[in-house]
Parts: sequence; structure tokens; C-alpha cells
Amino acid sequence: MVIFSFIFTGPCLKELLSKAGLEDHYENKLTLSTVLEINADTTSDEPLTTMQSLPGAFLKKLMMANVNARSVKCLTTDQEVSYCGVDNLDTDSDNSYVIHPLDLITALFLCSDGFLQQEMVQKMSICQFAVPLLLPNCDTKQSTLMLWALRDIVKKFRSSSQTATKAFVEERIVLSDVPMVSFVKLGESSLSKSQILNKLLSNPQQYHDTFVHRDMECGDASRQISDGLVEIIWYLPCGNRNIDMFTEPVAVANLRGDIRSFETQFSFLCQTSAAVYIFTDDLEADFFKILKSKKKTKAELFLVVNSQRKMFRVDILKKLIRNCGINEKNVIVKNKQNDAEFVKILQSSVGDIIKKSPNRLTIENMADMAHQMGILVDEDRDDCQSAWKMADEITRNITDPIKFKNEKLPLQGQIWKELSHLEKERCRLRNAGDQEIEHYKSSLKKKEKELRKKQHTFDMPDAMTRFISGLSGSGAERSYFLKWMQINLDNLSRQNLSVLRGRYKDLCQNTQEKKDDIKDLDKQLSDCSLGLEHFLRELGQLYEASCSLPESSQHRKQMELLPGLCAQMLLDGFPVELLDGDASNIPLKWISAVLTQLHTLVQSNSKIRVVTVLGVQSTGKSTLLNTMFGVQFAVSSGRCTRGAFMLLIKVSKDFKEELKCDFIMVIDTEGLKSPELSQLDDSHEHENELATLVIGLSDVTIINMAMENSTEMKDILQIAVHAFIRMKEVGKKPICHFVHQNVSDMSAHDNNMRDRKKLLEQLNEMTQAAARMEKKENITKFTDVMDYDPDTSSCYIPGLWHGTPPMAPVNAGYSEAVCGFKKTLMKDFRKCQRNYDLTHFLKWTQSLWEAVKFEKFIFSFRNSLVADAYARLCSEYNGWEWAFQKEMYKWMVSAETKISNIGMTDQHPQRSVRDVLQDLMIEASEKLSEGEKEIQDNLVKYFEKQDGHVNLVEKYKEDFLSSAKTLRRETENTVRNKLLGAVEIKEGMTELDDIKCSQASTLERKVLALLQTCKQNRSVLSDEALREDFERMWKKTLSEIKFRGLPRRHVAQDAFRILHDHLSMRSGYVNSMLVGNSLVDCGKTPFVVESGDWWQKTKGFVMRLNGDHLRMKLQELCDNNIKKCQEFITQKVKNKTDYHDTFIKELLEIIDETSQQNKKRKVPEECEVKLKLHICGIAARTFQKKHDDFIAFNDPRKCLEQSKNKYLTLFIDLFHNRDQCLNKAEEFSKLCLQPAVQDYVTKMICPDVIDEVKTGKGSEDYSTRTSFQFSILKQLLTDGEYEKYREYINRYERFVKDWLFDHIVQQLSKDNRLEKLENKHVSEIVKIITAAISKIRNTTHTVKSIKTFIQNMCCALEEKLVFPKDALDSIMTLNYSANTEQFADDLTGFVGKMEQSLAAKYEKEGDIKERLKSLPFKPQDKMFSSLFGCGKQCPFCCAPCEAGGKEHANHFTSIHRPQGVTGWVNLKTTVLRTDICSSSVISYRKFNTNLTEGKPHLYKDYQTYFPDWTITGDPSIKASDYWKYVMATFNETIAKDTHALPADIPEDWKALTTDDALKSLKNAFNMK
Repeated sequence: MVIFSFIFTGPCLKELLSKAGLEDHYENKLTLSTVLEINADTTSDEPLTTMQSLPGAFLKKLMMANVNARSVKCLTTDQEVSYCGVDNLDTDSDNSYVIHPLDLITALFLCSDGFLQQEMVQKMSICQFAVPLLLPNCDTKQSTLMLWALRDIVKKFRSSSQTATKAFVEERIVLSDVPMVSFVKLGESSLSKSQILNKLLSNPQQYHDTFVHRDMECGDASRQISDGLVEIIWYLPCGNRNIDMFTEPVAVANLRGDIRSFETQFSFLCQTSAAVYIFTDDLEADFFKILKSKKKTKAELFLVVNSQRKMFRVDILKKLIRNCGINEKNVIVKNKQNDAEFVKILQSSVGDIIKKSPNRLTIENMADMAHQMGILVDEDRDDCQSAWKMADEITRNITDPIKFKNEKLPLQGQIWKELSHLEKERCRLRNAGDQEIEHYKSSLKKKEKELRKKQHTFDMPDAMTRFISGLSGSGAERSYFLKWMQINLDNLSRQNLSVLRGRYKDLCQNTQEKKDDIKDLDKQLSDCSLGLEHFLRELGQLYEASCSLPESSQHRKQMELLPGLCAQMLLDGFPVELLDGDASNIPLKWISAVLTQLHTLVQSNSKIRVVTVLGVQSTGKSTLLNTMFGVQFAVSSGRCTRGAFMLLIKVSKDFKEELKCDFIMVIDTEGLKSPELSQLDDSHEHENELATLVIGLSDVTIINMAMENSTEMKDILQIAVHAFIRMKEVGKKPICHFVHQNVSDMSAHDNNMRDRKKLLEQLNEMTQAAARMEKKENITKFTDVMDYDPDTSSCYIPGLWHGTPPMAPVNAGYSEAVCGFKKTLMKDFRKCQRNYDLTHFLKWTQSLWEAVKFEKFIFSFRNSLVADAYARLCSEYNGWEWAFQKEMYKWMVSAETKISNIGMTDQHPQRSVRDVLQDLMIEASEKLSEGEKEIQDNLVKYFEKQDGHVNLVEKYKEDFLSSAKTLRRETENTVRNKLLGAVEIKEGMTELDDIKCSQASTLERKVLALLQTCKQNRSVLSDEALREDFERMWKKTLSEIKFRGLPRRHVAQDAFRILHDHLSMRSGYVNSMLVGNSLVDCGKTPFVVESGDWWQKTKGFVMRLNGDHLRMKLQELCDNNIKKCQEFITQKVKNKTDYHDTFIKELLEIIDETSQQNKKRKVPEECEVKLKLHICGIAARTFQKKHDDFIAFNDPRKCLEQSKNKYLTLFIDLFHNRDQCLNKAEEFSKLCLQPAVQDYVTKMICPDVIDEVKTGKGSEDYSTRTSFQFSILKQLLTDGEYEKYREYINRYERFVKDWLFDHIVQQLSKDNRLEKLENKHVSEIVKIITAAISKIRNTTHTVKSIKTFIQNMCCALEEKLVFPKDALDSIMTLNYSANTEQFADDLTGFVGKMEQSLAAKYEKEGDIKERLKSLPFKPQDKMFSSLFGCGKQCPFCCAPCEAGGKEHANHFTSIHRPQGVTGWVNLKTTVLRTDICSSSVISYRKFNTNLTEGKPHLYKDYQTYFPDWTITGDPSIKASDYWKYVMATFNETIAKDTHALPADIPEDWKALTTDDALKSLKNAFNMK
């Protein structure tokens, strides 16, 4: 094994490495990935102040191909550029802060690993710097042939013989058979060899410092370690005799230092060169010795001397020529001619050598000579050699790439293309024809399985086995293996491509009208490329094919190792194909596995920023990226590929926080508007897909403008604008830069202002056109799509080359401009708020690609990230909404309580009920405004957050703001109606209260008069005597009172009047239907929908149901309405209040609400009127009975008779002066406080019940409409009963409310939760009551009696408790006790007992259902209203909308159903349909609707008639597996139930299991 470095180095090398800060890297080599790392120095322009900063600065500039890289110099604080006067002539300049450029280069090569050396050589070659051929180590005295470092250089040239045909040669330089001419120095030479060589190789108009010389910056510093360095450069002609210095290629080598000190290097050059030119001024003895030792040299020796030197003597020169046998023509003497003339002589000499030279040795073949001379070869490393052997075993026998791919890489060939086609066909359904869509999709799935099965029939080829083995090697060996593979495959592709291009040229020039032949050659040109990506594609297909095998399969387990190998490649800095350009597809399973493995490899530290470049093929995109990031995307003409390649660049630890990422992912696109690929059938489609994908994935998109390809550029801009619009819709707003290349004028930015304006006008036009196509008419200009400033978003970059290639160096302005642009990108990265990691990038890739595969981009693009963000937003909003509703409910209960208590203790209140109502409405408005503002503020704050991917749901912000306004409006209406109803009920009770009050007042006066009479007799009367006196008084008083009862109302007449007013604004036809009707006769028989009721045009109803079925659906809707109204009527009857007109008004609102919620089956007008008459008839009879019962119960004489015993007892107690405190306290507690507290608990427990469900176990099921739908469907699947599915589909509201009620009951049954809630509120109100008692007893100076005490208690609790008026009046009657202290003590005791009594009562009440039904509102109804949402249903399959809020612009549902599930049939055959609308909308099938006037209309264009619906196509086939399973399971039952014939179920539906259905459900709803 050859040893290349020594741990212990001599003082000279060690000193310089220490000076440059490289001593640690002599053993631990610098790596390419370290150098390419993005760090703080990447964009820094700080001057170099330390010697240790020089290597980094050199590498930074070199990696960006900056021709000034060799001019790095340390500027110390005291060092300034100054004029050296005469006084300073004797002073030497201080070189302690200077390193000779060659020393710096040599040091870096000695301290770099093979891959960094290779990259340095590559970049030096692009800059036309001389590169190391033999690298010296001054301390070990060893030189190394840099074969590996040079191996990656590929050059193009055109020799004079190819000028006529315009052909060119492109080949790897180490394999190029060109003569080498070497230049060396013996002793002292007054001529600057390097300067002469620079002039020799440069066109006079294109001078370039190829070799470092003494007059360059730092070139005059003394060389420490670079003597013995042999540099090499290649002169390559362009085929233009006016420009070329030589008409044929030639390599020029330059040995640094005196050949006497470096005899090995000199000997090597003498054996490998065609000629060696020896520069010397010393013609003495040493020269003879050297020439004698080189008699057997293969090179022709030339002597170059300067006759202008004083020591030059012609006689010594002649003697030398004579004694050494030198040809006089080989002696070149510089006389008095200038350098230009002298260089011409040299050029002529070299030109002759090139023409006649027999000695041509490739650099690769020089390795043998190096071995013979003891020179090391860098490729002799063990890991490099073993990697070469592995790569060579794979590539050496490849002669025909197309044949090799077909035989050895079979999985990525036709099978993969067919699979890709099937995948897209599944999304587009172009070829379905007349087939049933689901049957067609089933056949596609079957074909896919067959193709995967076919893939499994192939054995693993040897080439792939060896390739996997190579990838599995150690770090360095793996990298060498991949590099060898790249090199070998590129060589092969280049050879084949050259032959095919020649044939193509001949075909185009020499034949007529052979389009088929040309097209065939086009395909061969596309297919002939064979690169590393093809082997990786095969790996991907091996993995994808294995995924179709059972999880227990041994082969599948073996293939699971492959993604990790590819992930390591990415981490090592190799580009990996993201999108397979040949199949125009992404192997998603493979890419997902690779990125997941990569995420694991970096221990989840995988936050990335993504930058993409887009533009016409061969306009410098890849070169731009390579220059900017120092990477190596393929730019040679040896490739003819298309697709997208991703490459990772690490961000240094100290810079991660600033950039907020761990890696920068660079994506390069290949094949856009490529001439070679334009003939392919799917070229345009592929370009649209590619551009949309990469723009969607990017944080920053660079559009590389090439105005020389203006037509193609416009096409790309159009594609880009479409992509930007689509991304804006999902909240992803990539930064965009337009890069204009080949702009050399320094004033380009100002001069091109007009062009930028024109570009913006074009972009605006394209945006308007794209917006129309995307149906986003609100977008009218490019700046609506993204933040674009023509000044800051446009970058002008000069041309790449300074002169004419291939000898032109990179333009210094190019790399400087790219560097400036790179700084702009870094600023952009810092601005990016989103911190996506690889897992998010993966999700975006999956979702974007699924969307791209559709012919049209899905308008409501929703991936799992968007779904997650939307679910979080919905969940947050639902929380705010419920908090608002709960707060308003509590306020409303308090307000109703206040209204109910008006006049309770004061018979003549100062303010009327209407005055109180007015004040409450003002207060309600303020409270509503506060609540609405709080929700809006919460929304604004939510969208200001930087986490939760809120940017992805930015477009929904307005929907939720509108929903907040709607919520406020609806709540305001509810509050108004409730309070108005409470006031009207209160006013309705006024007459009855007045009657009772008048009678009570009369009786109280009579009792007091009798009491006074009895006491004046001063005789002790027995209770019996008192009873007799009281009886006489009672009879007499009753005979004197004129009893006046409540008037009886005719409810049917009043209700009919209200119904008439309700319909008064409708059409004359509607009002005419009321004429001649009486509610007395309505509603006595069951309501039946007649044929005339439904045979009307129903808006938006798709004509797929037969007449009977449609009538049945309408009947169900009406029955549901009747049931809801009957529940309302029953609830009102339970109340002890009298009938009021508001009952009928509320009833009509319920009917309208229910009808609006079912817009899918709108009730025709005739049917609506009949339904309202029917329901109002039922209500009128029921409410009439309630009214009659109320009058009977409240008959004044009857009520007075009932209170007779009460008056008698009080009369006797007052006569005997018995203490009333205890009795009054007990009565007040039991008759007033306890019922009031129970009523309070019942009202206050309602929101708590909902909170218990929403926050308890399983609360996530109710957080959003989507999760709620998921939980219901999952439960239905678990139950597996058709009857439940039927209820869910046909009676959705009833089913859901019952389902919710059952779940509420279950939740509250656990751990006595309902009892705990009841006791909690009892404890709360008892504390309030006790506090009120304590407060009032402390104001004895104003509270003189128990009656006043009770009045004060009622006032203190008037917003909390509604006191029963009759009971309170009874207690206040004849209540004259003044012992308030005792009353307070007694009352406190009774309140405590009341608390215990109620706790015992709640404990005994076991039936939770009945307790819940007694609540003022049903918790299930309240929850349903929030989970029901807008109530819209899919116009095709009736699936409910799941969008958040009520005022959303677009409706969507996660999962659609086969139409047969809801009873839809083929009208011709009455067979249940299997069509699923998520499949239909991507097909070419048609539907009929009354909106289309019965004419067929494409499902694809459904938004013409249903613009507010978004039906996302189902690309996976599996998204609707849930309903497919249901349809297949209950097919016969559904058919029987709907009087139809069973559906023809596709075979793959029949194979579905409950597990498949559940998996589908989880995927569709994005559940874990």
C-alpha cells in the first residue's frame, strides 16, 4: 500500500501550514462538504486580517469560479498601499503576512481529500488556471501524480480538420491523446518562464494569467513549499484560425524550481512530453551533465536563452551545441526583439512539435511511468482502487446503453412507464369511454397489480447486485465508487451520443422527408443517456415493486435497506433524482422512504430551505447553481436527460440559527424546452408538471431568463405563473427572482428599466390569462400572486466566459454578480418564516404530485399539511365560537330572569317591562360586539403566529371572519326573540296577576279588620271560635267580590293570522292556497306528499332518481320537519305559562330552518304551504287545549278557595301573637328558594353538559366537523348495521342528534358526572344566597320586618333566581314580624338543609335521559348546530360539507360515496349506480340536472353549475374504499330498500375488508 502523507513533517511545511491555519488538516483532510457548507463567511465581504483566513477565502472564491481567487491577500491594520519614495529604495517590503499563491495552492492540495482536490482542479480548470500534475511534498521529497484530481475534467474543442463540418470533440482530459510540451528552468533565467507561457497560450486580445508569475499580486513572495510542482494546462482550439494560437490541442506543463533540485520531475517530463523547453542563462558544466543523463529521453529537448544578458557568450553556446549534439534549430535565442515577436517564435516551434510529435501519452497512461520513477499516484489508494474495480465490473461490458438498460435495468423501462401511465390515467380517466367509471378504475388497478407482478418475475441482475454492494461500502469507498460510476457512465454516454448526433446530422442534411427516421433518432437520443440516475431509478423500482409484496416477505425486508443507501448519498452531497424525467413520474414510495431515512440519519435535525432554478434548457441554469453553491449538477453536452434533481448543502452549526435551517436543498430541472426532447409526444405535458412541482416545493424560485429563446421563455413564464397562482391559493408564497444572464453593461440595471417594465406587463397579461383558466377572477396582476418588485426581484449577470471558449476563463463579473445574488438569497432565507423539515417537504411532494397528476390542477389543493392546519384552525375557531355562545347564553338566562322578576316584590314598579327590555337590548348589543371583536382579534393573532402552518390556510381567514359576523347576527336575533318572548309572556300574565293581586289585597284587609275586631273584644277566643268568625267573614267577602276570569282566545284563528302574515310577501299563488282553509281541520290526518307536490323543477337536483324515490325523499324531509315541530310543541306544553303568539312564530322559523338546511331537496311551494297548514293545525289544537287548561287552572275564585286554609292559619297565628320567623323561613326556603334554585341549576347545567363532552375523553371527536364525521363513520363501520347507515344517509339530522344524545348520556353516566355538575351549581348558588342573607341582616336599620327582608333578598337575587310569584305572594301575605335577626338565622339553617335535600334528590334521580330532556335546550341540538355547519350536501352523492364556520366560500367533504348508496339508479335499467363523484369529476362522463335543462353536462366542468363546491378527484383509488365496502356489503339490501336492481359491483370492491375500509377512512380524514 502506498503511503501518501506523514504525521511528522519537516519544519518548512509545518511552519507554512501553521501560518495558514491548516496544520490540523494535514492528517485530517479537508472535505468537499465542509468547504461547501453555508456559513457566516459565505456572504461576508470583510477584509482578510489574519493569515488563517487566506485558505478559506481562496476556496470560497475558487468554488464560485472567481478568476481573482489566487489574489487573496492578508491586509494587516498597519498595512496600506503607499508610494515608495527614493528614501525607501533600500527597504525590503515585509512579506511575513504574504503567502505565495502557489504555496497556498500546494498547501491546500496537501490538506484536502481526493474529492475536494478533484473539485478544486475542476474549478481551476474552468478559470483557466494551471492545475497540479505532479504535487510535491517538500519534506517527504515525494511527488504525487494527480490523476484522480484531474480525472473529472471534461473539455470540448474543435481542431482545424473539423472546422468545415462544425464537428467538435468532447472528452475527459485524462483520456485525451494530445501531445504534451513541458517548460523547465535550469539555474537562473532572466526570462519569466510563466509570463512567456501565458503569452504563448493567450490570444493578444484575450490575455490571461494561466500560470502564476512574479508580477502578479503576491507572486513576488518567496516560494516555501511549491518548488517541484508541475502544473499543466491544455490549449484547445475553437476552430477559428483568426483566434486559435494552435490549430490542434496541446498540453503545456510547467515545472516550478530548478531542474537540478527536481531531477525526478524533470525525468518524468522528459519521458512523457513531446518536447521539453529548458529556460536558462547558465551554459556552464551542469548543463552538460544533465544533457548527458537524458540521452535516452523520448522528448525533443529545446534550449531557450536570453542573449541580452551580460554573461551570455556566443562561443560557449556554440560549444554546447557542438559537444551535446543539439540541433541548432532547437536553440531559441531571445535577441533584441520584444516579447511578442519572441513568443511568435516559440509558438512556431511548439506548433511544429504538435504536428510531427510521435510521443503522445494520455495522463492516465502516465501512471505507469510514474510508478517506474517512484512517483506516487493518487489513484493508488486502496479504497479508490477497490471502488474502481467494482465500478469497472459493472460498466466495462456496456457497449449499447439502450440494450443494457432494457436487459440489466428492466424495471425502469417499459413497465415503469406503463405504471406511470396507469397512475395518471387513474387521475384523468381519458380513455374510460362508455365503461362504468368504477369498473374502469378497477381494471386499471388490476393492470397495475399485473405489472407489479411482472416486475417480480425479473431476477436481480449482476449489475444491480454489484451496484448495491458498492453503495453499501464504507464512507470514502462508497463515494469513490459513485464517482467512478459517474465517470465511466458519462464517458460511455458521451461516446454514444456523439455517434447518434453524427447520424442525426447526416439524416437532416442528406435525406428528404424522413420524419419517422428523425423521430426515431430523437427517441434514441433521449434513451441513449446512461447515468447514475438510471441505477438509482432501478433501486427505486426494486423498492416500489417490493412494497406490493406482503410485509412478511423476505424479499421485501431485504429491499427495505435500499432507501437508507440513497439517503446517505444525499447526505454525502450527490444529487438524487426527484422526478424521473423519462417516465415523467415520481416514485413516491421510494422518495418517501429515502427522505424518511434521511430525516432519521440527521436525527430529525432536517429543517430545510428549498431553492429551485427554472428556465429553458442549456441557458446556464445548472452553471448558475454550480457557481453559486460550488456544487456539480451535470452541465456537459454528454447528457440528454429530463427531470428534477435535488442536492443537499449543509449549513454550519453557527449559522443554523440565523438561517433557521439545517440544510439548503437545491433543485435543478433538466429538459425544459430542450430541442432534443421536443419531438417526444408528452414533452409539453411533462414540462407543465415539472414546473408546477418544483415551484410548489420551493421557498425561492429562480427563473433563468434567456431572451434569445423568447418564445420558449414565454412558455415557461406562463407555466410558472399558473404554478404561482396555485401556490397562493394554498398559502405557499415562494419568493421569485428573475435572473437575466449575458448582460455585460455595468449600467444594465438602469438601462433595462424599460425591459423590466415590459416584463411586468407580460407577467400581468399572463397572470390574467392564467387566473381565468384557474377560475380566480379576483387575481388581475402578477403582484396579486406574490410580492414582486421589478427592481429588487431582477438580477443582471454578465456572460459566463471572458472571451471565446474553450480557452476563455470565467468572466470575473459573472462570479461576482452570482456572489451578490447569493447574498440576496441568504437574505431571503432569513425572511422565510416557515421552518419546514424533511417530513413536511415529503408531505408537500406527495400532495403536490398527486395534484399535478390531474389534467387540471385541483382548485382546492389540500394535502395533509393543509388539512392539519385547517383542522387546527377549525378547532380553535370552534372553541372561540362556543366560548362566545356560552357567555351569551349565561347573559341571556340572567336577562330573562331579570324580566321574570319585574314587579315580583313591588306591585307598582317604577320602570315598565318595555323599558327594561330596551336597556337589556342595548346591553346585549354591547356584549355581542365585544364577543365578536374577541373572536376577530383571536383570528388575527392566530394568523400572526409563525407555527402551525397558518400560512397554508391564510385564504380561509376571511371565511372565518365572515362566520364570526354571522354568528353575532344569529345570536343577536336569538337574544332579541328570546327577550321579546319573555317580555310578551310577562305582559300576558299581567292581567292575571292584577286579578290575583286585587283579590289578595281585598282579603288581607278583611282578615286584618276581623283580627282587630276580635282583639278589641278582649276575650280569650278559642281556635274554634276564631275559625267560626273567619268562616263568616270569608263567605261574606266572596259574595262581595266580582270574579273576572281570563278571556278565552281562539288559537286557530290567531295562528292562521300569523301564518298569513308570514306568507304575505310570497307569490300570489302561495297566498291563494290559504284562501278557504281553516286550521281547525288541518293536521288531523297523516301528511302525505302527493305527486303534484314534487313534480317541479328542484334547483340543482341531479336527475338520477326515479319519480317514486324522489317523492319518498321529499316525504322523509317533510316527516322530519313535522317530528321536529312536534317536539317543540311538546316542550311548550310542558311549560306552565299561557299560550302566546310567539309559539307559532317560532314554529314557522323551525320549519323554514329545517327546509334551508336541506337545500339539496328543496320543498316546492305548494308542498311548503300544505306542510305549514298541517303543522299549524296540529299546534293550534294542542295550544288551544294548553290555553284552556291554563284558564281553568288560574280561575280566580278557584285560586282564592285554594288559599282559604292559608289565610285561616295566618289569622289564628296573628291573633295569638305566635312567632312567624321559623314558619316564614321554612316556607320561603321550600316554596320559593328551592324551586328557584332547581330552575337555576337546570338552566346553568346546559353549557356544562356540552363542556363535559367537549373536554372529556373522546373530545377530539367533536373538535371539528371533519373529526366528527370520522367518528360517526367509524362507529357505523364497527356496528356494521344497514339500518343505521340508512338512517345516517336518509335522516342525517335525526340520526346525528340521537347519536350525540347517546354519547352525552354515556359520558355523563360515568362517575356520576351529571350529579357532580348539579351539585356544583347548587353549591355556587347556595354561597350566593348565604352571602345575600348575611349582607341584608347587617343592614337592620333599614330592614325592619321579615317582609322587607324577603323583598331585599329577591332584589339581591333577581338576576340569578326566578321566584315563583304565587308562592312568594303567599309568603308575603300578612307577614308583619319584625324579628329579622331570628329570621336570618332560621333561613340560613333552612338553606343548608335545602342544599343537602337537593344533593340527595339528585343522587336518587337515576334516569339521566329524562333529566337531560328536562333541560331548557337540548345539548345534542346545540352540538349539532355547531357540527352541522352550513348544511350543504354534495350535489351528486349527498355527503355533508365539512368546511369550518358557516360563511365559507367553498364547500368540500373528505370522502364521497357511490351514488347507489343513496338510491341513485340508471334511469334506463333501474340498476343502482356505482359511480363516485370524486372519480366522475376527473372523467369525461356527463350528468343531467334541471339547471342544465336536461342536457348532458361534463362532470369535469361541474363548477359551472355548482361553483361553490370543490370535489377533489380521487387519485389513489383507495380514498373511497370505505363507501365501496359499504356498497358491496349492503348492495342487495339497498336495492330492495329503494325498489331498484342491485348494482354491478366491481371485483376489487368485493375483496375489501373492514380493515381496508377503516384504513381508507383514516387516510381520507387525515387521522392517525
